[in-house]
Amino acid sequence: MKHFADLFEALDQTTKTTAKVGALAGYFARATTEDRLWTMALLSHKRPRRTVTTTLLRTWAAEEANLPLWLFEESYHIVGDLAEAIALVLPKPEGQSTKSLSEWINIIRSLKDETDEVKRETITKAWSVLNHQERFVFNKLITGGFRIGVSQKLMTRALAQATGLDENIIAQRLMGNWTPDETTFERLLFEEKPEDKLSRPYPFYLAYALDLDPTSLGPVADWQVERKWDGIRGQVIIRESHLFVWSRGEELVTDRFPEFEMLAESFPKGVVIDGEILPWKEGNPLPFQLLQTRIGRKKLSKKALETAPVILMAYDLLEYDGDDYRSHPLETRREKLVAVVNEVNCDALKLSPLVKTEDWLALNEERKKSRAHHCEGFMLKRKDSIYKQGRKKGDWWKWKIDPLTIDAVMLYAQQGHGRRANLFTDYTFAVWDGDNLVPFAKAYSGLTDGEFKEITRFVRQHTLDRYGPVRAVKPQLVFELAFEGIQRSTRHKSGVALRFPRMLRWRKDKKASEANSLVDLKGMLDLYG
Repeated sequence: MKHFADLFEALDQTTKTTAKVGALAGYFARATTEDRLWTMALLSHKRPRRTVTTTLLRTWAAEEANLPLWLFEESYHIVGDLAEAIALVLPKPEGQSTKSLSEWINIIRSLKDETDEVKRETITKAWSVLNHQERFVFNKLITGGFRIGVSQKLMTRALAQATGLDENIIAQRLMGNWTPDETTFERLLFEEKPEDKLSRPYPFYLAYALDLDPTSLGPVADWQVERKWDGIRGQVIIRESHLFVWSRGEELVTDRFPEFEMLAESFPKGVVIDGEILPWKEGNPLPFQLLQTRIGRKKLSKKALETAPVILMAYDLLEYDGDDYRSHPLETRREKLVAVVNEVNCDALKLSPLVKTEDWLALNEERKKSRAHHCEGFMLKRKDSIYKQGRKKGDWWKWKIDPLTIDAVMLYAQQGHGRRANLFTDYTFAVWDGDNLVPFAKAYSGLTDGEFKEITRFVRQHTLDRYGPVRAVKPQLVFELAFEGIQRSTRHKSGVALRFPRMLRWRKDKKASEANSLVDLKGMLDLYG
């Protein structure tokens, strides 16, 4: 555990890519094979299930620290992170532990069916032999809240350095529904199993947001332009008449989309299509919210299928007839994709249409009309580009429309997490409905650390009431919120829900009375909802 806790601290204390990769590579080179595998699982969001409730952990921690529970709760709200709060209040350890990461994880998992007494004895004994950083990591594992700022790409690069394997091979072998219970480090990275190859997706190629003048990209004729649809990026895989559907988050979601089952009959040999899974009805996309209702269900009812039918808007062809097509130029892949979609002629598979234009100025004017097409802007792809992996600059860009904006009043504030645990950074905003303020959105990003500190002072000086970790504040501060879309919602008192709300700026020049109204919001709904 000590080595893993040291790795956690090293990764948490730097934002430099080379430093993170170096720390990971060094760890993978010296860790046991069991710890390597569990570390890869944790960084791939395959965390062990929670076996102890946070209520019990808070109670035990308060008692071990000889604190009244109310005082621990207050401390927890100030710290903002339960794992850290527990590690801070516990007395100094009575000894040391030589147990590895995998051994501690197995201990945590073994508590699933034990009594509360056994759980307490095991947890408090662990606390007594772990130092502060080890306790913090241990608590994160218990609560199921383990997160660390390392992308799959950085882990892949570090594993390549530690093992000598090619990054592309590692990236592909890490994709999939593997768990440490079903494989080993050697089998996962070094064995090629036929059954794995059948369902394994390709690493996704991701685009950067366009941050330069599009005219600097050269002639518009060199670029393939498509609409940027708002759904779930996915790969539909058909190999040996078996269907597999993977989301970009590396989740196997085949059972969520029975509409694609008929495709398995159309491609007896290997075909992999990259595209966007969209809720679609009567020739038009439906709100993304409807797609979320399907993803969240364990079982799909007939009503859910009728309310939010889906299609795959096909972008790219990654494999055909069992051959990897990624190294072919985009134009070649597109030509073959058109033939595939036309040959299948399936209602659930549609070809992403291209946008034709004479120059960048005309394309920009068309981009501004994106909301009328229920999309977020354009994807620009160089016609001679190969299909790469991960986020790369140069060949693929997303050129999104400008966000919608509205001025709103802050009503509630809550402390952040991690390095912002002592600051109030998560806010609830409201607009005017007559003489009343109606909450309609939450946001936590878009401001500087200096602004967050200034707002935190305001919150502490102008708190009107407390609801656990949430503080109601004097409705005085106004912020300009940006968001990508707006739609009707029966779950919110305001009757609307925003897509990706964030703070654009703090409007110190405006009084609360000058903020927008619910009528303004619903006007946007009529235009863009």
